[in-house]
This record gives sequence, structure tokens and C-alpha cells, in this order.
Amino acid sequence: MSFRTRFAPSPTGYLHIGGARTALFSWLYTRHHGGDFVLRIEDTDLERSTAESVNAILEGMNWLGLTYDQGPFYQTERFDRYREVIDQLMAAGHAYRCYCSKEELDAMREEQKARKEKPRYDGRCRARTEPREGVEPVIRFRTPDEGVTVVDDMVRGKVAFQNHELDDLIIARSDGSPTYNLTVVVDDMDMGITHVVRGDDHLNNTPRQINILKALGVEPPRYGHLPMIMGPDGAKLSKRHGAVSVMQYRDEGYLPEALLNYLVRLGWAHGDQEIFGLDELVRLFDIKDVNQSASAINPDKLLWLNQHYIKTLDPDHVALELGWHLGQLGIDPSEGPELRDVVIAQRERARTLREMAENSVYFYHEFEDYDEKAARKQLTAEAQPVLQTLHDGFSALGAWEKEALHEVVVHTGERLELKLGKVAQPLRVALTGGTVSPPIDDTLVLIGRERVLARIDRALQKISAAAG
Repeated sequence: MSFRTRFAPSPTGYLHIGGARTALFSWLYTRHHGGDFVLRIEDTDLERSTAESVNAILEGMNWLGLTYDQGPFYQTERFDRYREVIDQLMAAGHAYRCYCSKEELDAMREEQKARKEKPRYDGRCRARTEPREGVEPVIRFRTPDEGVTVVDDMVRGKVAFQNHELDDLIIARSDGSPTYNLTVVVDDMDMGITHVVRGDDHLNNTPRQINILKALGVEPPRYGHLPMIMGPDGAKLSKRHGAVSVMQYRDEGYLPEALLNYLVRLGWAHGDQEIFGLDELVRLFDIKDVNQSASAINPDKLLWLNQHYIKTLDPDHVALELGWHLGQLGIDPSEGPELRDVVIAQRERARTLREMAENSVYFYHEFEDYDEKAARKQLTAEAQPVLQTLHDGFSALGAWEKEALHEVVVHTGERLELKLGKVAQPLRVALTGGTVSPPIDDTLVLIGRERVLARIDRALQKISAAAG
């Protein structure tokens, strides 16, 4: 049996983390079974769908590395096919035209509520054969009157729906455009989708879609409905909880590996294990292991994961992401040290790549001002001979290498009878403008000979000006 899943977002906004988790779970399940993963853009909401949103979805999928085998397919390019299936349902008696006005439907529902019944369309146009003058009809699917539709859900188990409680849902609007429950059925049928992984907000649509597929003589796919993602406060996830767009996480300095690891743990577990490589996830993931209850986001956990991946991933890989963040700060990474070397020097003290980039600006650009407190404490008259001795020692070096630079720093301390901290801290402030940097030897190597000598000169001038 071929194994095919799909991710089918609506391009009415960015790719949010709920959608990203759905895409990830579907992708992992597909890869685990050696199947095909299809990307479908459900863009039939012409008023709200935008090209920008499509690009945001594609960009998010690409950044996360969730590659698709087919697509993207666009529903707006398949309207002729949807009309063909609607005509097929009409001809077979599985659909009919409904001429009810909005006022009639509202009155019908109010009467049902008054009788304490569940509001639903009562099928009053099912037997109608004559058109209604001045009314453009919708087309409704004729839901079976009796029996039970059972969704054998891969996450929730068997969920039963009484057919008599289901509406005769609209499958084509009065302007002829198809509705979601029709288009998704046709697409899943035509694309040979065997398994559907999606949010549990779609669970109530599933029996309706199964009934349409059965009317078309098609075996429905297996469905798995994922529980919601909640905010840390237990409320429905929203913008007020912070970053909810996948690309916003990128902007804030998270690695895709960290976000994927974080998302997979929102509802899935493998014992007590917390850290997973993508290949390992493909091997271990099974949709039946997904928890039925909602999961809450935990920003601290994501930050912890991100720091772990910054420290442990190949520095060349982290450097690719860091280069983008430096670019956002107006820095051309080619105008300074190798990014790989910056990552190695900074990774122990950076929780995000944005933080790493902001803390690395002085490797590429001159800093504007010294930290006032640091300069007042370290760039003093007592520091003047220290910095001058360092300048002389660095100037005399043939090769700008870590060991030789270390020797100059140590020798300066010995010559002036000072502890290493009394040498390194004034030098650090002179080089970076502040008191925080990687080890001083690494900092010297990364900044480079010309910038080091120029910055020591600048610090000496500042000390002289203050003394004068």
C-alpha cells in the first residue's frame, strides 16, 4: 500500500506554531512509513488569501526543513474539477439545490432552540423540484438520515457521530464556488491521500467528509486529530503569548532544530527523552503515541533547547543562521572573522542567535562608545602602562596566533607585577567597549591585528584626555 499524507494550510496569515506542529507530525509519520508528503494550499477564501501568506508558509516550511514530495497544489486552480464532482453528486441524488433565504434559516434555528433542539438544517428543500424565482440556490449534500458514522481516529480512538444529527452541509455557495468540506474531499480523493493528520478543530468536519467520500464510492483515509496547543496560562494560544509565527522564532534567534524538537514534545513523548535528532524522530515517531490532551507552550524549555543546539550542532551549520542575524544588524560577515570561529567562541554564553549576533558586533564594526561604568573602572591612569606594554608586544609579533598573543598578555603581567585579571580586563574594555567577551586570547584573534592596535590606541588617547 502506498502511504500519502498532506499538509493543507490556508494562506490567510503566517505559518503559526500550531500549523507547524501539524506539518511536523504529518511529515514524521510519512517519513517513518516511507511515503509521500504533499503540500496543498487551500486558498479558496479569495477575500482573505494572499500571496504574502503563501510565501510565509513556504518560507516557514523551508526554514524548518519540512520538505514535500509533491506540490504545492493550489485549490484555486481546481475549480473545474470541483464543479465536476458537484454535478456528479447531484446526478446521483446525493446533493440538491436549497432555495432557503437567510431569514427562513434564522427562523428555523430559533424555533429549534425554543424546542431545545440542536440547531440544524431540517432538509426542507430535499424534495423540492421547482426553482424559486429571484433566489440563487446553494447546493447541499444529502447526509444519510440514519446510521452512525464512526471515525477510527489514530489519536483519539473510535469516535461515533449519529448521522441524523449532522447537517445537510452546503457544498457549493450561491455563486457556484465550492466550500471547504467539498474541496478537501475532492483533493484527498484525487491525490490519493491515505492518512490525514490535522488539528482537532477539524474533528466535527470528519464525519461529513467521510459521508461525501462514501457517496463518491471512495474509501476514506485514516484520520488523526491532534489536540490543541495552549498558552502557558492554559488559555487558547494567541498573539499575546509572544511569538506564534514560525518565522518570528527565526527572527528571535532560534535554530530550526530547536523549534522542531520543541514542537514534537508538544503532545508526543518517547519515555523521558528530551533531545531528538531529526533522523531519530523519523525512526521513533508514531502517531498512536500522541497524547490526547492539550499541551501548553513553555518558553523556558524552548530557550533551553536552543542553547543546547547552539552548543552542540556543527559550528558551520550554526554559522549559516548566525550570518543572517548579523545581516539584520547591517553587518557584512565577510568584513571580519570567520563565522565558524565566532560561533565556537560565543556558543557557551549565548542562548539565542540574535543574542550571539548582538554580542559579536565589535568583531566586525567599531563600537561607538565605551560602557561608562566599565571605562571609569578599567581605563584609568594605572591601566595606561598596561595597555602601552600590550600594544608594544602585539606590534612586535610576527604571526597573529592565539599562543603568541597569550604569551604577550602573560609577559605583560609578569613585567608589571600584575595578576592576569589586571591585564585582561583593561584590554577587554579597550577592545570591546565593555567587560564581557570570550576568553581574551580568542577575542584578540577574532578582532585581528589592525583593529586591536587601533582600539588600544583609542583607549590610550581616552586615558590621556581624561588625565589632561
